[in-house]
Amino acid sequence: MILDLDIGNTLSKWRLKDAESSEIRSRGAVWTREEWKPGADIPDLDVVETVRISSVARRSVLAQTESLLKHRVKRVHVARSTHEALGVTNGYVEPGRLGVDRWLGVLAGYQLAGACCAVDCGSAITIDFVMPGGRHLGGYILPGLRLMKESLKLGTRNVAIDPDSEADELLAPGRRTVEAVNHGIYMAAVSAVNRIYSEVCDREGVALPMLLTGGDARVVSRGIQVPHAVWPDMVYAGLEASFPLTAAERAGRMAGAPIPPAPVALEKIRAGLAFSMLL
Repeated sequence: MILDLDIGNTLSKWRLKDAESSEIRSRGAVWTREEWKPGADIPDLDVVETVRISSVARRSVLAQTESLLKHRVKRVHVARSTHEALGVTNGYVEPGRLGVDRWLGVLAGYQLAGACCAVDCGSAITIDFVMPGGRHLGGYILPGLRLMKESLKLGTRNVAIDPDSEADELLAPGRRTVEAVNHGIYMAAVSAVNRIYSEVCDREGVALPMLLTGGDARVVSRGIQVPHAVWPDMVYAGLEASFPLTAAERAGRMAGAPIPPAPVALEKIRAGLAFSMLL
């Protein structure tokens, strides 16, 4: 079995993948913590031969995780942000300082679509662009829905936005405080993603397919105004592309990969951007 770990600042997500069939056998998540120990909430390491890790948590968390796993499994692969990989050139001045989850998302998106806007809707909302030919432009980091809600300190942090709500409903004025907060942060998030996408496509002269991932991708997706696809396993797919272990992975097949959305014409993006600037 292959254990894939996506260790975030808040949650550590995992999945078990069959090394022969490339099928996903199980998955789960635990709160990220200083001391990472086996337990009922993580998979049985006795069945794991190889681990692949993406981590943006504190160095001590990653060090503790590596130390534990290296005593229990045969191979441990840790992803790092590099200057170049898989045909993509990192756009950061200091490539190693780009969050590895963003880097893996960009790599996966490029393998799937050849160029893309990769949006990760987690604790923070990150938006990265990679051009045809593999030039990563860099990106943007915004507070995620939960962080924006917590910053208001209005006692609504534990009332989540219903991911099945329609966008029109979420963009309407709230008639209770919790609605006003939820609708306000939703408006801020989707407006930022839509505007950033349009501005960058206009400046670069190319319409890019958009790919969304992260815990809030489903709800953010409802307010996105351009064709896009939600890809929950996009960071895992970056691990697969970086450390291919199964026959399917070596053939370039990434788990859960959506059909790349066909972007709208650049002229339509520019027209929408011009109209919004008049308002």
